[in-house]
Amino acid sequence: MPLNHGHVLGHKRKRSALDLLVASLAFVAIVLLALVFNTSAAHADVTTANSGGAAFQATPATVPGLRAKLSADGRTAIPPEGAPEAVKQAILAANKITRKPYIYGGGHATFKKISSGYDCSSTVSYALGNAGLLKGTPLDSSSFMRWGAPGKGAWVTVYTNPGHAYAIIAGLRLDTSGPGERGPRWRTAKRSNSGFKVRHPEGF
Repeated sequence: MPLNHGHVLGHKRKRSALDLLVASLAFVAIVLLALVFNTSAAHADVTTANSGGAAFQATPATVPGLRAKLSADGRTAIPPEGAPEAVKQAILAANKITRKPYIYGGGHATFKKISSGYDCSSTVSYALGNAGLLKGTPLDSSSFMRWGAPGKGAWVTVYTNPGHAYAIIAGLRLDTSGPGERGPRWRTAKRSNSGFKVRHPEGF
């Protein structure tokens, strides 16, 4: 049978058109993927810029060892992996108020809700109360002098006198006074504990 050149040519044209369609669809898919990737990257850059960081880094849930560590944001602390759960909860609770200002008498109504500001003893009360280490209502610094057990604790130590109170939790100081802003903050600078009574929650 003689070869039908027109029929063969028609098949070739149809196949070429199909190949062209497939190639075009693949190109469109690649372009769309590139757009999605670039948009995600831009969003990450904006998030980083807004947070003031050089590069986005997720804060780990815990750090190895037995001592808390100040986060890269300079405001919050990371609990140590080896700490009891109550100690981790005290750190996480304190993290919620480390952007609040110092207000004399602030935060003493309850530690179940976040107040507009905190003083020294209500800061300590908020951290300990939300970890189950302090019952009832926030204490003032004089009341902390009779709270818990005497001496340093293995995980939590409260330094208190009639005028001031602060806590060391897993090796990191939670205090409203010291270098920088006043208010509830994690502070790494050392301070004198002369003139303070030393107390700790029993068992911690």
